[in-house]
Amino acid sequence: MKALGVVVVVVCLLLLVALAMSIRIVKQYEDGVLFRLGRVIGERAPGLRLIIPFVDVLHRISLRIVTMPIQSQGIITRDNVSVDVSAVAYFKVVDAVKSVVAIENVKAAIDQIAQTTLRKVVGQHTLDETLSETDKINLDIRAILDVTTIEWGVQVTLVELKDIQLPETMKRAMARQAEAEREKRAKIIAAEGESLAAAALGDASDTMMAHPLALQLRNLQTLVELGVDKNTTVVFPAPLMSTIAELGTFLAREGAAAIEPPPQPPIAVPKPAAAVANGTPVSGSAT
Repeated sequence: MKALGVVVVVVCLLLLVALAMSIRIVKQYEDGVLFRLGRVIGERAPGLRLIIPFVDVLHRISLRIVTMPIQSQGIITRDNVSVDVSAVAYFKVVDAVKSVVAIENVKAAIDQIAQTTLRKVVGQHTLDETLSETDKINLDIRAILDVTTIEWGVQVTLVELKDIQLPETMKRAMARQAEAEREKRAKIIAAEGESLAAAALGDASDTMMAHPLALQLRNLQTLVELGVDKNTTVVFPAPLMSTIAELGTFLAREGAAAIEPPPQPPIAVPKPAAAVANGTPVSGSAT
């Protein structure tokens, strides 16, 4: 009886161990790939799944998007500039069976091919294109990766250049170029402002020539502005156009006076020799 009891206990323990080994839980974000005696017999959806111990092997594959940094690469651009470029890739498994059967370590494989693809694509662009056309470079890298990784049951969803390190000499040259560009824009803006100011002053002068009262109103406004400050001297601006007209009249008068001959003195006429006692002159000849 004791021996029978020991056998029953041992059998129960073995059944419990077998039951524990046969129970598998596939999470919601996973997909199970079931191997039976080394052969794939299908996929298992999320939930509680039973397998045959020592016969079946269940691989649980995550279907979530994985973030994988691509380490910095020393790359020579098409215009022979050495830069260090790092990036980040996002991928997810779309075929769990292929990701297990087609390749041994899918993450390490994607890391290596992403580094070589990054070096290849950036090397086909100049430095200016690398800095300004990052979106195009990202799409090119992703397209090249998808061609290879789709055979592994993996889809690359996004590739982004993360950091571009330039040599110090190139940084200084680009800083000088940017400063010169800013100075050029500042000079252009100042010249455009001067042109607009000159045009506005011309329009204002035309308006004042057509309306003399506007000039007087402007003079009064200037007086008001001068009166705001505590000045001991008050300046009364004279109308400029009237002053010029008066000066022109004065110069014309002086010029006319210089051209006219000076007036001649009157000529003295001699008086007759004989005169009457009353002072009346006598004219005629002796008979």
